Amino acid sequence: MRIDKFLWCVRIYKTRSIAADEIKKNRVSVGNNVVKSSKEIIPGDLIKIRKNQIDYQIKVLEIPKSRVGPKLVSLYIEDKTDKEQYEILKMRNLNQDYYRNRGEGRPTKKDRRSIDDFTGSEPSSDTADDGWDLFFSQNDSEEDEDAV
Repeated sequence: MRIDKFLWCVRIYKTRSIAADEIKKNRVSVGNNVVKSSKEIIPGDLIKIRKNQIDYQIKVLEIPKSRVGPKLVSLYIEDKTDKEQYEILKMRNLNQDYYRNRGEGRPTKKDRRSIDDFTGSEPSSDTADDGWDLFFSQNDSEEDEDAV
């Protein structure tokens, strides 16, 4: 089986074209040799993959006939990746800021709801409290006085 199809079948990459592009960018190697998409894979090969700034290593146990489900992936490959690589990935995920910094941009809907819960106020849908009705009623009464 071709290496691009194999990487797609064992769910390393979401699509076969993404797998082929990554191989073209020299991010996939078999043993210590950079390969092309047409490289045939056999059981026992050690594949090195550079993905998300992590160096993964997988050993081919069997060749699947077609794409397999996530639960069956362990029947076809064995993960030989160093534990240090997973620790690097875990630390990188912890360091990312998922929320915007305070004072940057408009509040999100979640932020506005948190603010309303904190202050105890509820957003009002009434427009009578904003004074526009009073403004227009004063203008109408002034025009009536001018007409007299």
